[in-house]
Amino acid sequence: MKGDLLINNRDAFLVWGVNMGDGFIESLYAPLPMKDVIENKSRLQDGKRVIIENRKVDERDLTLTFTLKGDSPSDYAAKYKSFLNEITKGEFTIKIPPLGEDVYHLYYIRSASFGFNPSRIFSKISVKLNEPNPANRI
Repeated sequence: MKGDLLINNRDAFLVWGVNMGDGFIESLYAPLPMKDVIENKSRLQDGKRVIIENRKVDERDLTLTFTLKGDSPSDYAAKYKSFLNEITKGEFTIKIPPLGEDVYHLYYIRSASFGFNPSRIFSKISVKLNEPNPANRI
């Protein structure tokens, strides 16, 4: 819907006919991975020493599903090509204004799945993305 999803500060629905697909928000909101703790096993001590202070967030891979709709097969094709160009050219940002001010900095890894309807005006696209620094949401 209009205003629900911004990609690179552009309304995804108005520009590309793109909406959030199944599990989109759940993927973004999933708990973040943490970097491994520092461990040291010494033959001179029982057990192991673990340093857990000042833990840091690790990068993460996520899969987001988008739906894309055009008014005609040619409109769909133009929007589809433009959308893929936007998300594959480098880092891009996603923001969901109804949920707050967080901005997700992502880059494209590969397609995860694609489904196309027979009339060639609607598709469901799942893509694998990486968020290099989930602590950066500005």
